[in-house]
Amino acid sequence: MTETSIAFRRPPGPSQPVRLGIDAETLGVLQRLQAEYGDIVSMSRQNGRLAYFINDPVEVRRILVKRHGKYSKGPGFERVKMLLGNGLIVSDGDTWRRARRMIQPAFTRQKIHRLLRVMAHCCDRRAIRWTELAARDGVINITQETSEFALELILISIFGSDYASRIVVDGDNPFAFLSRDSTRDLRIVMKVQELRDMLLEIIASRRSRDSEEDFDLLSMYVQATDKDGVGFTDKELFDELMTLIVAGFETSANTLNWVWYEVARHADVEARLLVEARDVLQQVSELSHERLATMSYTQQVLEETLRLYPPVWLFTRRADAADELADYDVPAGTDIYLSPYVLHRTAHYWSDPDRFDPDRFAAADTPQKERPFFPFSLGPRRCLGEYFSFLEMKVHLGLLLPRFHMATVDDSEPEFELGINLRTTRDIMLPLTRRE
Repeated sequence: MTETSIAFRRPPGPSQPVRLGIDAETLGVLQRLQAEYGDIVSMSRQNGRLAYFINDPVEVRRILVKRHGKYSKGPGFERVKMLLGNGLIVSDGDTWRRARRMIQPAFTRQKIHRLLRVMAHCCDRRAIRWTELAARDGVINITQETSEFALELILISIFGSDYASRIVVDGDNPFAFLSRDSTRDLRIVMKVQELRDMLLEIIASRRSRDSEEDFDLLSMYVQATDKDGVGFTDKELFDELMTLIVAGFETSANTLNWVWYEVARHADVEARLLVEARDVLQQVSELSHERLATMSYTQQVLEETLRLYPPVWLFTRRADAADELADYDVPAGTDIYLSPYVLHRTAHYWSDPDRFDPDRFAAADTPQKERPFFPFSLGPRRCLGEYFSFLEMKVHLGLLLPRFHMATVDDSEPEFELGINLRTTRDIMLPLTRRE
Protein backbone atom coordinates (compact mmCIF):
# COMPACT_ATOMS: atom_id res chain seq x y z
CA MET A 1 0.00 0.00 0.00
CA THR A 2 1.22 3.52 -0.72
CA GLU A 3 0.05 6.48 1.30
CA THR A 4 -2.97 8.32 0.03
CA SER A 5 -4.41 11.70 0.78
CA ILE A 6 -7.31 10.19 2.72
CA ALA A 7 -7.37 11.81 6.16
CA PHE A 8 -6.84 9.57 9.13
CA ARG A 9 -5.65 9.87 12.71
CA ARG A 10 -1.94 9.34 12.24
CA PRO A 11 0.61 9.12 15.04
CA PRO A 12 3.43 11.66 15.19
CA GLY A 13 6.60 10.93 13.30
CA PRO A 14 9.27 12.22 10.93
CA SER A 15 8.35 13.91 7.68
CA GLN A 16 11.17 12.34 5.67
CA PRO A 17 11.18 8.68 4.57
CA VAL A 18 12.98 6.28 6.87
CA ARG A 19 15.10 3.25 5.97
CA LEU A 20 14.10 0.16 7.96
CA GLY A 21 15.70 -3.28 7.75
CA ILE A 22 16.93 -5.89 10.22
CA ASP A 23 20.26 -4.41 11.28
CA ALA A 24 22.02 -2.13 13.75
CA GLU A 25 21.06 0.98 11.77
CA THR A 26 17.37 0.10 12.17
CA LEU A 27 17.73 -0.32 15.93
CA GLY A 28 19.31 3.12 16.14
CA VAL A 29 16.49 4.60 14.05
CA LEU A 30 13.78 3.04 16.23
CA GLN A 31 15.48 4.19 19.44
CA ARG A 32 15.77 7.77 18.15
CA LEU A 33 12.18 7.84 16.94
CA GLN A 34 10.90 6.53 20.26
CA ALA A 35 12.92 9.12 22.18
CA GLU A 36 11.66 11.96 19.97
CA TYR A 37 8.04 11.02 19.23
CA GLY A 38 6.96 8.58 21.94
CA ASP A 39 5.77 4.98 22.01
CA ILE A 40 3.64 5.07 18.83
CA VAL A 41 5.40 6.52 15.81
CA SER A 42 4.40 6.70 12.15
CA MET A 43 6.77 7.04 9.24
CA SER A 44 7.06 6.47 5.52
CA ARG A 45 9.53 3.80 4.47
CA GLN A 46 11.83 4.46 1.54
CA ASN A 47 9.65 2.26 -0.66
CA GLY A 48 6.64 4.51 0.06
CA ARG A 49 4.87 2.15 2.47
CA LEU A 50 3.34 3.49 5.65
CA ALA A 51 4.91 2.03 8.79
CA TYR A 52 4.22 2.28 12.53
CA PHE A 53 6.66 1.57 15.33
CA ILE A 54 4.72 0.40 18.39
CA ASN A 55 6.50 0.51 21.77
CA ASP A 56 3.41 0.71 23.97
CA PRO A 57 2.98 -2.67 25.77
CA VAL A 58 -0.83 -2.38 25.79
CA GLU A 59 -0.90 -1.88 22.03
CA VAL A 60 1.76 -4.54 21.43
CA ARG A 61 -0.46 -7.00 23.28
CA ARG A 62 -3.49 -5.83 21.30
CA ILE A 63 -1.69 -6.56 18.00
CA LEU A 64 -0.22 -9.92 19.02
CA VAL A 65 -3.05 -11.26 21.17
CA LYS A 66 -6.43 -9.58 20.97
CA ARG A 67 -6.44 -8.66 17.28
CA HIS A 68 -3.86 -11.03 15.88
CA GLY A 69 -6.30 -12.09 13.15
CA LYS A 70 -6.00 -8.64 11.56
CA TYR A 71 -2.24 -8.95 11.12
CA SER A 72 0.05 -11.25 9.15
CA LYS A 73 3.81 -11.58 8.90
CA GLY A 74 5.48 -8.32 7.96
CA PRO A 75 8.62 -7.23 6.06
CA GLY A 76 11.89 -9.04 6.65
CA PHE A 77 10.57 -12.60 6.67
CA GLU A 78 11.78 -13.18 3.12
CA ARG A 79 15.25 -14.06 4.43
CA VAL A 80 13.81 -16.40 7.02
CA LYS A 81 11.65 -18.12 4.41
CA MET A 82 14.68 -18.79 2.21
CA LEU A 83 16.26 -20.66 5.11
CA LEU A 84 13.24 -22.33 6.72
CA GLY A 85 10.80 -22.76 3.85
CA ASN A 86 7.17 -22.44 4.83
CA GLY A 87 7.55 -23.75 8.39
CA LEU A 88 5.67 -22.56 11.44
CA ILE A 89 7.66 -19.37 11.93
CA VAL A 90 7.06 -18.14 8.40
CA SER A 91 3.64 -19.47 7.36
CA ASP A 92 0.38 -17.56 7.74
CA GLY A 93 -3.35 -18.13 7.53
CA ASP A 94 -4.81 -21.63 7.18
CA THR A 95 -1.38 -23.18 6.54
CA TRP A 96 -0.07 -21.85 9.83
CA ARG A 97 -3.22 -22.76 11.80
CA ARG A 98 -3.13 -26.35 10.52
CA ALA A 99 0.57 -26.80 11.31
CA ARG A 100 0.23 -25.20 14.73
CA ARG A 101 -2.61 -27.55 15.74
CA MET A 102 -0.65 -30.56 14.49
CA ILE A 103 2.61 -29.65 16.22
CA GLN A 104 1.26 -28.35 19.53
CA PRO A 105 0.70 -31.80 21.13
CA ALA A 106 4.44 -32.53 20.84
CA PHE A 107 5.18 -29.62 23.18
CA THR A 108 2.89 -30.41 26.09
CA ARG A 109 4.72 -30.30 29.40
CA GLN A 110 4.26 -34.02 29.91
CA LYS A 111 5.98 -34.76 26.59
CA ILE A 112 8.84 -32.34 27.24
CA HIS A 113 9.43 -33.83 30.70
CA ARG A 114 10.33 -37.11 28.97
CA LEU A 115 13.35 -35.34 27.47
CA LEU A 116 14.90 -34.36 30.81
CA ARG A 117 17.37 -37.24 30.70
CA VAL A 118 18.56 -36.12 27.26
CA MET A 119 19.17 -32.66 28.70
CA ALA A 120 21.16 -34.11 31.62
CA HIS A 121 23.27 -36.35 29.36
CA CYS A 122 24.13 -33.39 27.11
CA CYS A 123 25.24 -31.46 30.21
CA ASP A 124 27.41 -34.39 31.34
CA ARG A 125 29.15 -34.53 27.97
CA ARG A 126 29.73 -30.79 28.12
CA ALA A 127 31.15 -31.14 31.65
CA ILE A 128 33.76 -33.64 30.43
CA ARG A 129 34.88 -31.19 27.75
CA TRP A 130 34.91 -28.23 30.15
CA THR A 131 37.02 -30.18 32.63
CA GLU A 132 39.60 -30.70 29.89
CA LEU A 133 39.48 -27.02 28.92
CA ALA A 134 39.93 -25.91 32.54
CA ALA A 135 42.99 -28.17 32.93
CA ARG A 136 44.53 -27.31 29.54
CA ASP A 137 43.79 -23.70 28.63
CA GLY A 138 41.82 -22.25 31.53
CA VAL A 139 39.75 -20.31 28.99
CA ILE A 140 36.41 -21.18 27.44
CA ASN A 141 34.72 -19.88 24.29
CA ILE A 142 31.32 -19.80 25.94
CA THR A 143 29.59 -18.62 22.75
CA GLN A 144 30.74 -21.71 20.87
CA GLU A 145 30.13 -24.04 23.81
CA THR A 146 26.53 -22.97 24.39
CA SER A 147 25.84 -23.21 20.65
CA GLU A 148 27.21 -26.74 20.45
CA PHE A 149 25.33 -27.78 23.59
CA ALA A 150 21.98 -26.42 22.38
CA LEU A 151 22.42 -27.83 18.87
CA GLU A 152 23.29 -31.32 20.11
CA LEU A 153 20.34 -31.26 22.50
CA ILE A 154 17.74 -30.22 19.94
CA LEU A 155 19.04 -32.76 17.40
CA ILE A 156 18.87 -35.65 19.88
CA SER A 157 15.45 -34.47 21.06
CA ILE A 158 14.21 -34.51 17.46
CA PHE A 159 15.89 -37.60 16.04
CA GLY A 160 16.45 -39.82 19.11
CA SER A 161 18.53 -42.89 18.24
CA ASP A 162 18.81 -41.76 14.61
CA TYR A 163 21.12 -38.96 15.79
CA ALA A 164 23.95 -41.42 16.53
CA SER A 165 23.12 -44.03 13.89
CA ARG A 166 22.29 -41.85 10.88
CA ILE A 167 23.46 -38.27 11.50
CA VAL A 168 26.87 -38.34 13.24
CA VAL A 169 27.94 -41.78 12.06
CA ASP A 170 31.45 -40.61 11.10
CA GLY A 171 31.85 -38.41 14.16
CA ASP A 172 31.06 -35.19 12.29
CA ASN A 173 27.80 -33.34 12.77
CA PRO A 174 26.49 -32.19 9.35
CA PHE A 175 24.46 -29.51 11.13
CA ALA A 176 27.53 -28.02 12.85
CA PHE A 177 27.69 -25.11 10.40
CA LEU A 178 24.57 -23.69 12.05
CA SER A 179 26.43 -23.19 15.33
CA ARG A 180 29.75 -22.14 13.78
CA ASP A 181 28.49 -19.60 11.26
CA SER A 182 26.09 -16.90 12.45
CA THR A 183 25.30 -15.63 8.96
CA ARG A 184 21.95 -16.54 7.50
CA ASP A 185 22.64 -15.79 3.84
CA LEU A 186 22.26 -17.72 0.59
CA ARG A 187 25.40 -19.73 1.33
CA ILE A 188 23.80 -21.08 4.50
CA VAL A 189 20.55 -21.70 2.63
CA MET A 190 22.47 -23.89 0.18
CA LYS A 191 24.01 -25.87 3.05
CA VAL A 192 20.55 -26.45 4.50
CA GLN A 193 19.34 -27.78 1.15
CA GLU A 194 22.28 -30.20 1.06
CA LEU A 195 20.77 -31.88 4.14
CA ARG A 196 17.47 -32.54 2.39
CA ASP A 197 18.24 -36.04 1.09
CA MET A 198 19.49 -37.23 4.47
CA LEU A 199 16.45 -35.88 6.30
CA LEU A 200 14.02 -37.28 3.74
CA GLU A 201 15.62 -40.70 4.15
CA ILE A 202 15.18 -40.50 7.92
CA ILE A 203 11.57 -39.39 7.47
CA ALA A 204 10.87 -42.29 5.10
CA SER A 205 12.40 -44.73 7.58
CA ARG A 206 10.21 -43.39 10.36
CA ARG A 207 7.08 -43.67 8.26
CA SER A 208 7.84 -47.32 7.52
CA ARG A 209 8.49 -48.56 11.03
CA ASP A 210 6.48 -48.84 14.23
CA SER A 211 6.58 -45.31 15.62
CA GLU A 212 5.97 -46.61 19.13
CA GLU A 213 9.59 -47.77 19.14
CA ASP A 214 10.68 -44.16 19.43
CA PHE A 215 10.05 -41.25 21.71
CA ASP A 216 11.35 -38.09 20.16
CA LEU A 217 9.93 -35.03 18.45
CA LEU A 218 10.24 -36.50 14.96
CA SER A 219 8.07 -39.48 15.88
CA MET A 220 5.39 -37.09 17.12
CA TYR A 221 5.62 -34.95 13.99
CA VAL A 222 5.31 -38.06 11.77
CA GLN A 223 2.23 -39.22 13.68
CA ALA A 224 0.56 -35.78 13.70
CA THR A 225 -2.61 -35.37 11.63
CA ASP A 226 -5.00 -32.51 10.98
CA LYS A 227 -8.75 -32.54 11.63
CA ASP A 228 -9.25 -34.53 8.40
CA GLY A 229 -6.73 -37.18 9.45
CA VAL A 230 -4.10 -35.98 6.97
CA GLY A 231 -0.46 -35.82 8.07
CA PHE A 232 2.43 -33.67 6.93
CA THR A 233 3.84 -34.22 3.45
CA ASP A 234 7.58 -34.86 3.19
CA LYS A 235 8.16 -31.26 2.10
CA GLU A 236 6.11 -29.92 4.99
CA LEU A 237 7.99 -32.16 7.41
CA PHE A 238 11.35 -31.00 6.05
CA ASP A 239 10.37 -27.35 6.49
CA GLU A 240 9.03 -27.93 10.00
CA LEU A 241 12.12 -29.91 11.04
CA MET A 242 14.50 -27.21 9.82
CA THR A 243 12.39 -24.60 11.59
CA LEU A 244 12.56 -26.63 14.80
CA ILE A 245 16.31 -27.22 14.52
CA VAL A 246 17.28 -23.61 13.80
CA ALA A 247 14.80 -21.90 16.13
CA GLY A 248 15.13 -24.61 18.76
CA PHE A 249 18.85 -24.24 19.24
CA GLU A 250 19.43 -20.54 18.52
CA THR A 251 17.14 -19.20 21.23
CA SER A 252 18.68 -21.28 24.03
CA ALA A 253 22.24 -20.98 22.73
CA ASN A 254 22.12 -17.18 22.54
CA THR A 255 20.42 -16.84 25.92
CA LEU A 256 22.88 -19.16 27.68
CA ASN A 257 25.75 -17.27 26.08
CA TRP A 258 24.50 -14.06 27.69
CA VAL A 259 23.62 -15.79 30.99
CA TRP A 260 27.16 -17.06 31.53
CA TYR A 261 28.54 -13.64 30.62
CA GLU A 262 26.29 -11.87 33.14
CA VAL A 263 26.89 -14.47 35.86
CA ALA A 264 30.65 -14.08 35.35
CA ARG A 265 30.22 -10.34 35.93
CA HIS A 266 27.99 -10.60 39.00
CA ALA A 267 29.39 -12.63 41.89
CA ASP A 268 26.27 -12.05 43.99
CA VAL A 269 24.06 -13.56 41.27
CA GLU A 270 26.41 -16.52 40.90
CA ALA A 271 26.34 -17.17 44.66
CA ARG A 272 22.56 -17.24 44.78
CA LEU A 273 22.34 -19.50 41.74
CA LEU A 274 24.83 -21.89 43.33
CA VAL A 275 22.85 -22.15 46.55
CA GLU A 276 19.68 -22.91 44.63
CA ALA A 277 21.31 -25.43 42.29
CA ARG A 278 22.98 -27.32 45.12
CA ASP A 279 19.79 -27.32 47.14
CA VAL A 280 17.51 -28.46 44.33
CA LEU A 281 19.76 -30.66 42.19
CA GLN A 282 22.18 -32.30 44.59
CA GLN A 283 22.34 -35.40 42.43
CA VAL A 284 21.41 -36.05 38.82
CA SER A 285 19.16 -38.86 40.04
CA GLU A 286 17.00 -36.20 41.68
CA LEU A 287 16.41 -34.39 38.40
CA SER A 288 12.68 -33.91 37.88
CA HIS A 289 10.38 -31.27 36.52
CA GLU A 290 8.91 -30.81 40.02
CA ARG A 291 12.35 -29.95 41.43
CA LEU A 292 13.20 -27.72 38.48
CA ALA A 293 9.95 -25.80 39.01
CA THR A 294 11.22 -24.72 42.45
CA MET A 295 14.29 -23.00 40.95
CA SER A 296 12.68 -19.58 41.14
CA TYR A 297 15.87 -17.52 41.26
CA THR A 298 17.27 -19.34 38.22
CA GLN A 299 14.03 -18.48 36.43
CA GLN A 300 14.49 -14.82 37.40
CA VAL A 301 18.04 -14.82 36.05
CA LEU A 302 16.89 -16.32 32.76
CA GLU A 303 14.04 -13.83 32.40
CA GLU A 304 16.29 -10.87 33.19
CA THR A 305 18.76 -12.11 30.58
CA LEU A 306 15.92 -12.40 28.04
CA ARG A 307 14.81 -8.88 28.94
CA LEU A 308 18.21 -7.40 28.17
CA TYR A 309 19.04 -9.72 25.27
CA PRO A 310 15.84 -10.95 23.59
CA PRO A 311 16.82 -13.58 20.99
CA VAL A 312 14.58 -12.01 18.34
CA TRP A 313 15.04 -8.27 18.82
CA LEU A 314 12.57 -7.18 16.12
CA PHE A 315 9.14 -8.49 15.09
CA THR A 316 7.18 -7.24 12.09
CA ARG A 317 3.56 -7.49 11.11
CA ARG A 318 1.39 -6.15 8.30
CA ALA A 319 -2.18 -4.97 8.82
CA ASP A 320 -4.47 -7.09 6.64
CA ALA A 321 -7.48 -4.97 7.60
CA ALA A 322 -8.00 -1.47 8.95
CA ASP A 323 -7.60 -1.21 12.72
CA GLU A 324 -7.29 1.27 15.57
CA LEU A 325 -4.47 1.46 18.10
CA ALA A 326 -4.76 3.90 20.99
CA ASP A 327 -6.11 7.11 19.42
CA TYR A 328 -4.83 6.38 15.93
CA ASP A 329 -6.03 4.68 12.76
CA VAL A 330 -4.12 1.83 11.17
CA PRO A 331 -4.90 1.62 7.44
CA ALA A 332 -4.86 -1.82 5.84
CA GLY A 333 -1.39 -2.55 4.49
CA THR A 334 0.48 -0.68 7.21
CA ASP A 335 3.81 -2.25 8.19
CA ILE A 336 4.12 -2.69 11.96
CA TYR A 337 7.46 -2.82 13.80
CA LEU A 338 7.70 -4.17 17.35
CA SER A 339 11.00 -4.43 19.22
CA PRO A 340 11.34 -6.40 22.46
CA TYR A 341 14.84 -4.95 22.77
CA VAL A 342 13.61 -1.34 22.76
CA LEU A 343 10.57 -2.02 24.96
CA HIS A 344 12.60 -4.01 27.49
CA ARG A 345 15.03 -1.10 27.85
CA THR A 346 12.52 1.76 27.98
CA ALA A 347 12.97 3.67 31.25
CA HIS A 348 9.30 4.43 31.91
CA TYR A 349 8.51 0.70 31.82
CA TRP A 350 11.62 -0.60 33.58
CA SER A 351 13.56 1.24 36.27
CA ASP A 352 17.29 1.55 35.53
CA PRO A 353 16.63 -0.53 32.39
CA ASP A 354 20.23 -1.24 31.37
CA ARG A 355 21.16 -2.75 34.74
CA PHE A 356 21.21 -6.55 35.13
CA ASP A 357 18.89 -7.17 38.09
CA PRO A 358 17.15 -10.56 38.35
CA ASP A 359 15.23 -9.38 41.40
CA ARG A 360 13.00 -7.29 39.17
CA PHE A 361 11.42 -10.62 38.17
CA ALA A 362 10.73 -11.71 41.72
CA ALA A 363 7.05 -12.05 42.66
CA ALA A 364 5.72 -8.67 41.56
CA ASP A 365 2.56 -6.65 41.87
CA THR A 366 2.11 -6.66 38.08
CA PRO A 367 0.53 -9.90 36.84
CA GLN A 368 2.89 -11.82 34.60
CA LYS A 369 0.57 -11.55 31.59
CA GLU A 370 0.60 -7.75 31.87
CA ARG A 371 4.38 -7.26 32.03
CA PRO A 372 5.97 -5.22 29.23
CA PHE A 373 7.95 -8.31 28.30
CA PHE A 374 7.68 -10.47 25.18
CA PRO A 375 10.97 -12.24 24.29
CA PHE A 376 9.03 -15.23 22.88
CA SER A 377 6.30 -13.10 21.26
CA LEU A 378 2.71 -13.23 22.56
CA GLY A 379 -0.64 -14.68 21.66
CA PRO A 380 -1.27 -17.57 19.26
CA ARG A 381 2.15 -17.09 17.63
CA ARG A 382 4.00 -17.27 20.93
CA CYS A 383 6.91 -19.69 20.63
CA LEU A 384 5.78 -23.30 21.16
CA GLY A 385 9.24 -24.22 22.43
CA GLU A 386 9.29 -21.66 25.26
CA TYR A 387 8.81 -24.24 28.03
CA PHE A 388 11.37 -26.59 26.45
CA SER A 389 13.88 -23.73 26.32
CA PHE A 390 13.41 -22.68 29.95
CA LEU A 391 13.66 -26.29 31.09
CA GLU A 392 16.87 -27.01 29.20
CA MET A 393 18.46 -23.77 30.43
CA LYS A 394 17.57 -24.58 34.04
CA VAL A 395 19.06 -28.05 33.68
CA HIS A 396 22.17 -26.59 32.03
CA LEU A 397 22.80 -24.03 34.77
CA GLY A 398 21.71 -26.32 37.58
CA LEU A 399 24.11 -29.09 36.59
CA LEU A 400 27.09 -27.11 35.25
CA LEU A 401 27.34 -24.03 37.47
CA PRO A 402 28.11 -26.11 40.62
CA ARG A 403 31.01 -27.71 38.71
CA PHE A 404 32.55 -24.66 37.01
CA HIS A 405 33.31 -21.02 37.71
CA MET A 406 33.77 -18.39 35.01
CA ALA A 407 35.12 -14.86 35.30
CA THR A 408 35.50 -11.85 33.03
CA VAL A 409 38.81 -10.45 31.83
CA ASP A 410 37.78 -6.79 31.92
CA ASP A 411 34.71 -4.54 32.03
CA SER A 412 34.31 -4.20 28.26
CA GLU A 413 30.91 -5.23 26.94
CA PRO A 414 30.42 -7.37 23.81
CA GLU A 415 29.10 -5.60 20.76
CA PHE A 416 25.83 -6.70 19.19
CA GLU A 417 25.39 -8.42 15.87
CA LEU A 418 21.86 -7.47 14.90
CA GLY A 419 20.57 -9.84 12.27
CA ILE A 420 17.55 -12.08 12.57
CA ASN A 421 18.80 -12.93 16.07
CA LEU A 422 20.57 -10.83 18.69
CA ARG A 423 24.11 -12.19 18.87
CA THR A 424 27.54 -11.05 19.97
CA THR A 425 29.75 -9.70 17.19
CA ARG A 426 32.65 -11.72 18.58
CA ASP A 427 32.64 -14.90 20.63
CA ILE A 428 32.81 -14.35 24.38
CA MET A 429 35.95 -15.80 25.95
CA LEU A 430 35.92 -16.38 29.73
CA PRO A 431 38.52 -17.69 32.19
CA LEU A 432 37.33 -21.11 33.39
CA THR A 433 38.10 -23.01 36.57
CA ARG A 434 36.69 -26.22 37.97
CA ARG A 435 35.13 -26.03 41.42
CA GLU A 436 36.27 -28.42 44.11
